[in-house]
Amino acid sequence: MPMTITEKILAEHAGLKEVVPGQLINAKVDIALGNDITAPIAIKEFRESGAKKVYDKEKVVLVPDHFTPNKDIKSAEQCKILREFAKEQELTNYFEGGDVGVEHALLPEKGIVLPGDLVIGADSHTCTYGALGAFATGVGSTDLAACMVTGEAWFKVPESIKFIYKGKLNKWVDGKDLILYAIGKIGVDGALYKAMEFCGDTIENLSMDSRLSMCNMAIEAGGKNGIIAPDKITEDYVKERAKRKYKFYSSDKDAKYSQIFEYDTAKIAPQVAFPNLPENTRNITDVGDVPIDQVVIGSCTNGRMEDLRIAAMILKGKKVAKYVRLIVIPATPLIYKQAVDEGLFDIFLDAGAIISPPTCGPCLGGHMGVLAEGERAIATTNRNFIGRMGHPKSEVYLSNPAVAAASAVKGRIAHPDEVMK
Repeated sequence: MPMTITEKILAEHAGLKEVVPGQLINAKVDIALGNDITAPIAIKEFRESGAKKVYDKEKVVLVPDHFTPNKDIKSAEQCKILREFAKEQELTNYFEGGDVGVEHALLPEKGIVLPGDLVIGADSHTCTYGALGAFATGVGSTDLAACMVTGEAWFKVPESIKFIYKGKLNKWVDGKDLILYAIGKIGVDGALYKAMEFCGDTIENLSMDSRLSMCNMAIEAGGKNGIIAPDKITEDYVKERAKRKYKFYSSDKDAKYSQIFEYDTAKIAPQVAFPNLPENTRNITDVGDVPIDQVVIGSCTNGRMEDLRIAAMILKGKKVAKYVRLIVIPATPLIYKQAVDEGLFDIFLDAGAIISPPTCGPCLGGHMGVLAEGERAIATTNRNFIGRMGHPKSEVYLSNPAVAAASAVKGRIAHPDEVMK
């Protein structure tokens, strides 16, 4: 029976020859991830189950990245729970302090997640890893606890939607714009519990950083997972990082999809998502005059090297507008160091930016950039719900790094061409 890439990975991990949408399965998990918000609950449930040892100390991964460096006593206590559990269980993949990075940038970079894997994470943006050709999805803390004990998780096999992107990208357009454009078309529940499969010649020529950005936001359309079939770009990314074997899967030509959407990328300009939903997208040319107080460039969506290089190119020789705060957050220590080595920090600092250590921080209204009442931010993050970055009466607009950087210079949401004349 023909299957999609998502169905093939699930079937393999469930020990089945084939699966069909709607089927309930139990599957073996390659990587189980928790962070400083979700893992303490999972650890509590793990202990209450009576379990003494995790199913595999190399496959349970803990990354305290949301409120770190610890912003207060409560966050310090949360991280302490992770640290003590990691020490007790002798976990191979526990990261903190100078080793910690934003989890969904860190795991691919470290070669912890690989093509063909089945990954669960107690964080909704675990779907990021689909960019490597893995099935990856977010789960609740109790599901994570059960997996830490058994090494398995249950799933309902999702239907798949195919998104075909054709053509060459317009100037200043990247993976963030491709996914925002799709979400704008289908809505935040348009792919509810569906696998979002991205393909077409545009995707085939897309960088790994942009692919990760795309799959990261599948959940913003309600998707169970986002996924891109691995290819040479994937191979080049993982071959030097992988510490174990991996497997490339691809969809059969006659695999069945619940829907197929086809987009001409010649029609896709840089996108801006207006409050308070990622589906409220507009072309940058249709934004109008929107003054801003804060700009955030970073997060698990857009804190990678490609993102920082683009932002630096826009900001070089320019200054952040008066009364505007620009916060730049490299997603991992390696990205941080590389940005220093390439001279990007000089550009950011000369422009008047604040540079943060790797953290999720402001994305969830945690710290390092919380908004006050009435303030407005444009961010390269993934969500702009009410109160997402701070006060319930603040506003968050979403964009790619080029638009965010240009906006920092202009003090309003701006097209990159406005500052690159």
